[in-house]
Amino acid sequence: MYVAVKGGEAAIQNAHRLLADRRRGDRNVPAITLEQIASQLSLAVDRVMSEGSLYDTGLAALAVKQARGDMIEAIFLLRAYRTTLPRFGYTRPVDTAAMLVERRVSATYKDLPGGQLLGPTFDYTHRLLDPELAEDAEPATPEARSEAEEAMPRVSDILANEGLIEEDGSLPEDREPGDITREPPEFPMERDQRLQALSRGDEGFLLALGYSTQRGYGRNHPFAGEIRIGEVDVEIDVPELDFPLTLGRIRVTECQMVNQFKGSQKVPPQFTRGYGLVFGQSERKAMAMSLCDRALRAGELDEDITAPAQDEEFVISHCDNVQATGFVEHLKLPHYVDFQAELGLVRQMRREYEERRESAAADTERREAAE
Repeated sequence: MYVAVKGGEAAIQNAHRLLADRRRGDRNVPAITLEQIASQLSLAVDRVMSEGSLYDTGLAALAVKQARGDMIEAIFLLRAYRTTLPRFGYTRPVDTAAMLVERRVSATYKDLPGGQLLGPTFDYTHRLLDPELAEDAEPATPEARSEAEEAMPRVSDILANEGLIEEDGSLPEDREPGDITREPPEFPMERDQRLQALSRGDEGFLLALGYSTQRGYGRNHPFAGEIRIGEVDVEIDVPELDFPLTLGRIRVTECQMVNQFKGSQKVPPQFTRGYGLVFGQSERKAMAMSLCDRALRAGELDEDITAPAQDEEFVISHCDNVQATGFVEHLKLPHYVDFQAELGLVRQMRREYEERRESAAADTERREAAE
């Protein structure tokens, strides 16, 4: 346990004041509001909500502002606030098949029931800086679909109707889903607990691992079965009612990766799944999560575990950026006693080294004199 060094309280207070001053920036420039952050930096807010494990755009925007745009610091702030909130129940699993879709693409089927919706995406933009944004130019009003909305069944359901993909991995009715915020992790983990950890894992870490599986460090040759973004209802069962109560809607991103599987003596050849689901619009994170989910199922599917992305303990123990940040940044705190001990040891070793060199040189001189 680390404590403040005596005499450092005034310095810490001054550092806090300096931080607040730097956060505010030029006083001649209007201060950024939480509404501006939530609406105009929405992807940053979505990432903070996802990895902070708390769906609240206002609080996530406050965390982004307080952290001066440092995403991991903002995630840390939101995660810490989350621990102060009471828990009054568990909601039902969200039904993503009934999602109010605003973006839905598939790399496996060109023509889908309900069609493909490009939605708000950087996929087809030119990676060129837009000088008009520096002048606050008003964007054109987007067009809305005029035809009635069609049902949008999931691609995995289309494959399942032909028996070409494994079951969705539903839990037995008598088994309660795990909760990694209440139960300490124990390896090996069940898939539901792994998915929870991956959902709030660091995007960059999971992206690198997911990329590694496609570069030969793991058996992962996926197709993006479907990526969909939209709003889903959050429902909770109330004992006094015989129907679920809708608490509201949240925006989520869902990704289903489709992978080959050669089958076995008991299971015919079929596709397997990698799954990702995160708060807000965060396709890169959902895709990386689904790649890692499939890689971590190597043992379950009797595949050789040869790569870091397939090592459950390695992935889950290191994907949490709050834990990783604390472990790395604690190196900035005082280690005076430890270092002095190391320093004394190195000095002693150097003295012994010099003594051995002097002794060796004296032996050499004696041999030469004897000759």
